Amino acid sequence: MEIKETQDLWVLRERSCLRIPDVKKSAAKYAVPIEDQIMQAGLVIDGPYLFISHNLPKDSKTFFDWEICRPVKKTERYEGKIELAHLEPIMVASKVHQGSLRTLFTKGYASLIAELDMSRYIYSGESREIYHDWKGPGASYHNIEIQFGLVR
Repeated sequence: MEIKETQDLWVLRERSCLRIPDVKKSAAKYAVPIEDQIMQAGLVIDGPYLFISHNLPKDSKTFFDWEICRPVKKTERYEGKIELAHLEPIMVASKVHQGSLRTLFTKGYASLIAELDMSRYIYSGESREIYHDWKGPGASYHNIEIQFGLVR
């Protein structure tokens, strides 16, 4: 587990209220329009996709607020249909998961939660997944950074 401050980011963002099993479908639904908007607006990509969850549940039936974000370089002028949002830096507990999506929760999230629960840090309710190396939905290996926001 690493404690660090996130970067100050500008992102194109779509939001949804969904359940954990709905994330895969929603990510596919929103990624193409985000990429299209970046091209149409002449924006410059400035990092990998990140998913932001607010009060991520421990079960697959509870709804939660979710965002898919694509970092872009700050622009002085943007008039696109997809929201351009500014993400302020936050303190996070971070851990990289290297493996399949099937083990993201059992090996990635579970180990970070166990370490955090043994620490003095307090969860803020925000969590993030940063897809540093995404090989596609069926791939056996990905490099995904998991972050839990911390109360300062």
